[in-house]
Amino acid sequence: VALPKKRSRVLAKFLKNKSAVLGGAIVLFFVLVALIGPYFAPFDPIKPSFTSIRKAPSALFWFGTDELGRDLLSRMLWGARASIMAGVVSVTIAIVLGVPFGLVAGYFGGWIDAVISRATDAMLAIPFLIFAIALAAFLGPSLGNAIIAIGVNTTLIFVLLTRGQVMSVKVEDYVEAARAVGNPH
Repeated sequence: VALPKKRSRVLAKFLKNKSAVLGGAIVLFFVLVALIGPYFAPFDPIKPSFTSIRKAPSALFWFGTDELGRDLLSRMLWGARASIMAGVVSVTIAIVLGVPFGLVAGYFGGWIDAVISRATDAMLAIPFLIFAIALAAFLGPSLGNAIIAIGVNTTLIFVLLTRGQVMSVKVEDYVEAARAVGNPH
């Protein structure tokens, strides 16, 4: 089965770039660890074993144990799933919230752009970590609330990026030509 011409060009260009292939392989490795790693975890990641407290790496405990006797390899394999989920969900929240606001601000301009831009600038004046901690404290202590806090805080970046791209595209010649011949928004 032959790939469409455009897709094969993109794939060929990607495969030519050794750094991109290496980066893609590393990301794929971590995603696979997150998906199938827990099935290979040798021990329960949350069950303490008071006879195995702070054991050094060995044949039984490949990465050693922590202060409660929990196997660190098992904890890392299970933790990879939570880390990947946190990254994907927080970026999804940021895109879903940020892109529409950026589109509206960039396309319509005027007072709508001024309100959205000033609100974004005001929120960006607060340091990222302090805002995320305050929002997580307001929502309550849990991984889900921390993910929401990171997603909401990252939304601001997507608002500004989308607004800038919309403003640069809306003055392109083909957009002006479409408006000149009477095409609607």
